[in-house]
Amino acid sequence: MEEHTSETADARVRAHARGSAISIHGVVKRFGEITAVNGLDLEVPAGVCFGLLGPNGAGKSTTMRMLTAQTLADEGRISVLGYELPRESKQSRLEMGVVPQLDNLDVELTCRQILTVFSRLYRVPRAERPAAVKRALELANLLPRADTIVKELSGGMRRRLLVARGLIHGPRLVLLDEPTVGLDPQVRQELWTLIDGLRASGVTVLMSTHYIEEAERLADTVAVMSSGRIIAQGTPADLVRAHAGEQVLEVYGPPERLAEVGALAAEKGWSSRRSGPAVAIMRAETLNGQAPEGVRRPANLEDAFVALTGEEIE
Repeated sequence: MEEHTSETADARVRAHARGSAISIHGVVKRFGEITAVNGLDLEVPAGVCFGLLGPNGAGKSTTMRMLTAQTLADEGRISVLGYELPRESKQSRLEMGVVPQLDNLDVELTCRQILTVFSRLYRVPRAERPAAVKRALELANLLPRADTIVKELSGGMRRRLLVARGLIHGPRLVLLDEPTVGLDPQVRQELWTLIDGLRASGVTVLMSTHYIEEAERLADTVAVMSSGRIIAQGTPADLVRAHAGEQVLEVYGPPERLAEVGALAAEKGWSSRRSGPAVAIMRAETLNGQAPEGVRRPANLEDAFVALTGEEIE
């Protein structure tokens, strides 16, 4: 197979010079009468972990598929690593790593065999393939399982293998579509450590997720997506300060008491939401002496998300 061309190298230079790994302008995607992505504008700087946060149906996965040209936009422009999509999608795919939401591993192959196959598909030079496979296995903490067939791996190991597969060619950009969906908390923590390592090494990461804690813990910048468009963007701390304040007052009690507190918040113009067995009132640091008794805690990204969208993420 042919190796990377000088045209590919030139594109890398162009993308680096602009300081942007991904540029999306005015993108619209419709499926029949449903508009999944509605005038999306997004810039992902090189070298950051960028979190695309939103509930199921917000348009995150459709956006991810458009970045790999699996789905074509109806309107707008998309550029990835200096390549215009869909015209140059083949070149861009060779320089990015993709970790899909769904497990599509060949269960009859070993970890080493899968990574070797993908090293060829990504045009890693023949002499460099064994070392590339070893690096990917080490990064995903799968070296002891290198010769285990996929169907004998746990769910967490399979997810780590998906990440290793997407990193086999040393990409500068990695797309992670709901990387920890369906995983138990311990395995999720393992994946978070792996993703954090990518960010620390300078790889650009675009991660779509509906887990608030995941975005808060990993992302340098978070874009909140709702109804197919970005409605807010910033660091997690900035989004919290701007939309939820510094403190939240949680008032607990029976349903009648919570109804009273909700009515009081509406009367006073306080931003509030139902939070499990409590009513949470935002910007508690600004409340006067009429505030009901409750427990004060630091505001978090979930508070900001609900204030922005009116939706809970489940």
